[in-house]
Amino acid sequence: MSDLELLYSDVEDDLRASVQALLNDRCDAASVAALYDGDRALVAGLWKALAADLGLAGLLVPEEHGGAGASAREAGVVLEELGRYAAPVPFLTSAVVATVLLAETGGPLLAALAAGEKTAALAVPLSTAPHDAVPATARVEPEAHLHGSVSSVAGALEADVLLVPVRTGDAIAVYAVPVADVALTPVVSLDMTRQLADVTLGGAAGELVIADGEAAIRRALLAGAALLASEQAGLAQWCLRSTIDYLKERRQFGRVVGGFQALKHRLADLFTDVESAGAAARNAAAALAADSPDADLATAVAQAYNADLAVRAAEEAVQLHGGIGMTWEHPAHLYLKRAKADQIAFGTPGSHRAHLAELADLPAPGTP
Repeated sequence: MSDLELLYSDVEDDLRASVQALLNDRCDAASVAALYDGDRALVAGLWKALAADLGLAGLLVPEEHGGAGASAREAGVVLEELGRYAAPVPFLTSAVVATVLLAETGGPLLAALAAGEKTAALAVPLSTAPHDAVPATARVEPEAHLHGSVSSVAGALEADVLLVPVRTGDAIAVYAVPVADVALTPVVSLDMTRQLADVTLGGAAGELVIADGEAAIRRALLAGAALLASEQAGLAQWCLRSTIDYLKERRQFGRVVGGFQALKHRLADLFTDVESAGAAARNAAAALAADSPDADLATAVAQAYNADLAVRAAEEAVQLHGGIGMTWEHPAHLYLKRAKADQIAFGTPGSHRAHLAELADLPAPGTP
């Protein structure tokens, strides 16, 4: 891999501080947990504050189209903080994946996304990896009416517009369809902070936005996978820090629990792994920002490592918090659910390891 600057800049530190301040004020654990009881009141207001007030919806949109003209490095900083708070906002699905897909098209839809006036989602299953065959299950009839269905779409419930891949001959076109014109069926998801939905198009009229969009879809999925690693790193950092803070205060057998040697070893191992996850995520974001030829490789490394590590960090947080960690009132379960759901988003760790082997020209045992 080529050398990349991985240190955070002053601008990125200021951005982090702004996002932290807003989330501290607006994204408490009790409001996030209420999503599991069907109360989604937090989502719209929090997303408006992030998207419009802080201008994060247009972070990756070029300045000539009304955005901030920032890079994946800044988007990675935002996602670290969103992971740290398990924030239920469509930043990854709209401000990253949908925006990267539309970045080279210009037009009013991209400008509306940049301004935070609209939110969009790519209508593919959340499990789709950048190296998978692009799923294009919808079909188009005369006068751009779309038919078919797509399952397990992330961000659809918060979106105003769906970006639907449609196979047209040898190409895959992308149509923009208003969410109001399709049928959405919410899915009871393990992680209700990023709830999935099944989409039935039912003849909805679409607008052609990209005639040959396979390359753009792959770029968008690659950005989603690369920057998801930053969310996973932020999540793992919260789990580690909250566990250390708890063990410094909890007393058992007349002494602070964190003083027991066995727990020190576990935390030391976890600390090393969480730091490695942060480095892997930062490298993937930096490679993407630099348009490096190694961006695909860096993303595969980050996802192969971070997806499993985030789950382990969350499991350790639940276990090392003892009885309180098993309760609904403690937020540890929110992070475990987010980590488990993220583990299959944009490809499983196993699929990324297999892709990494292909990139490194290391075929799996038994293959010719």
